[in-house]
Amino acid sequence: MTVAEVVASLPAVLWVGIAVLAVVCTAQVVRYVRADPMTRVSIRQAARIRHGWVRLARAQGLSVTDRVPSAWSQVSAGLTGGQGRSPEPRVLVPKIRVRPDRFGVEVRAKTLPRVGLADFQKAAPYLADAWRCTRVSVLPDGPGAVRIRGVRHDPLAAPTEHVPSGEPPAVVSRWALGLDEYASEVVVSLAEVPGVTVAGLPGFGKTSLINKLICDLAPSPAVQFAVADGKASTAEEGDYADVADRLFAFVGDDLAAGNELFKRLVALRRARSATIRSALGVRNMWHCGPRPTWPLTVLIIDEAHTFFRDHKGNDPATKKLAALASENARLVEDLVKKGRSVGILVVLATQKATGDAIPTFIRDVCPVGLSFAQKTIEAAVAALGEDIRNWPEANPVTLQDPTYVGVAVMTVHGRDGFTRVRTPYVDDTHAARIAVTTAHLTRDPAELLAGAEPLSPTEPEDWGGRGTEAA
Repeated sequence: MTVAEVVASLPAVLWVGIAVLAVVCTAQVVRYVRADPMTRVSIRQAARIRHGWVRLARAQGLSVTDRVPSAWSQVSAGLTGGQGRSPEPRVLVPKIRVRPDRFGVEVRAKTLPRVGLADFQKAAPYLADAWRCTRVSVLPDGPGAVRIRGVRHDPLAAPTEHVPSGEPPAVVSRWALGLDEYASEVVVSLAEVPGVTVAGLPGFGKTSLINKLICDLAPSPAVQFAVADGKASTAEEGDYADVADRLFAFVGDDLAAGNELFKRLVALRRARSATIRSALGVRNMWHCGPRPTWPLTVLIIDEAHTFFRDHKGNDPATKKLAALASENARLVEDLVKKGRSVGILVVLATQKATGDAIPTFIRDVCPVGLSFAQKTIEAAVAALGEDIRNWPEANPVTLQDPTYVGVAVMTVHGRDGFTRVRTPYVDDTHAARIAVTTAHLTRDPAELLAGAEPLSPTEPEDWGGRGTEAA
C-alpha cells in the first residue's frame, strides 16, 4: 500500500485531531518566539512541571490511594480473565493547570480527599526546590482548589516604573499598590476607608506612592485632592509641585495655614453630613459611589509631624504653635472619625508613625497602614502594630538596603501576617503631564456642594470612571 493510499484510508476524525494539534502547537511556538527572555524560561519551566507533576506529587505525598474499584476496572478485569482477583487500587493525583509569566509560574490545582490546602502548604518548600523557585506560596482558590505561586526571581528586588495612562479609572476606590513578593498584584479598596497611614525613612518611596495615587485618580472628575505638605513652604518648591494644578487646595509647613485648611475641610464634612440624605438619598456616600457633584475628597498630610508636634515652651510664640498643633489634631481627628460616610479620605505620611508624629487617637483608627524601611523595631511597631514582631521576615527594618527602595510592608485582607509590596516609581514628568491634562477637572468640593441639585442614587450621573468596589 502506497503512502497516498495510507493517507486516504485515515478516518476524518483523525485528520480533525491532527489539524487541531497542529494549530495548538503553532500557537505555542508563536507565543514562545514572541515572549521576552524571562518568559521563555518560565514557559520551559511550566513544561517541566506538567511533565513531572505525577511523579513529584506522589513523592511529596500529594496523592491518595483509592482502594475502591471503579466499575470500569471491574469490567476490565473480567475481560482479561482476571475473575477472582481484586483490581489494582488507583493512585489519584491532583489535576493542575500551569500558567507561566515573567517571574515564574502560577499553578492551579484541585484538592482531593485527604489532600487539601494544608498539605500543599506543607509541601511548598519541597515544590520550590523541585521547580527551582526562589519561593513558593500556596493560597486557597475557591472550594476544592488551591493556587500555587512560584517565582524564580525576587520581584521585590527589581525596581518598576509606572506610566499613568491618563484614562479615567473604572473604579475610583481601587488603589493598585504594586506587586507582592510572589509577583501578584496588590490592590486596596478605599471604599469605606477613613484614613491611611504611610511611614518610612526619607527617600524610600512614600511620596512616589502618593503621587501614583494622585496620577491614577486625577483623570476622574469624581475625585478631588488637597495637600498639606510639612516639608515645603510653597507648592512650587515641594514634592507636589508637579501635581499642583490638580489640587483644589495646598498649604506648606505653616501651622496656621494648615489649621485653616483643616477647618475648611471640617466645615465641608459638616455640610455634607447635614445634606447627604437630601442630596444623595442615602446616609452613606459609598452606597451610591462618588460622583462629580459629590467627589471623593482626599486630604494628603505629608510630614504629618509638622502639624501635630507638641511644642514645649512658655513664650507666646511657642504657646501659639502648641495651641495650633493641638487644634490641628482635633480637626483631623474629626475628619478621620466622621468623614468616611460622606466621602472624605485622609492620607497621613511621616517618617516615624509614633504618637508624637501622628496622635494615636488618629493613627489607630486608620485601617490601612503601610511602612517603608524603618531603622528600629519600635518605629516598625508604631507603623504596623505589635504583631509585626511575630513576622521578622517581613519587618521593615530589613528593608534599609538601597535595593528595597520602594518596597513597603502592610497587611492585606484575606492573607495571614504581613505582605511586602514593590511599589512602582512615578517619574515627575509623568505626574506633571497628568496634572496639566486634568487641571480642568479641579473643583472645590464645598462649591460643588453649594451648587448641587438633589440626585437620586438610582439615577446616577453619566460620567467616566464611575464605580466603587466592595471593601
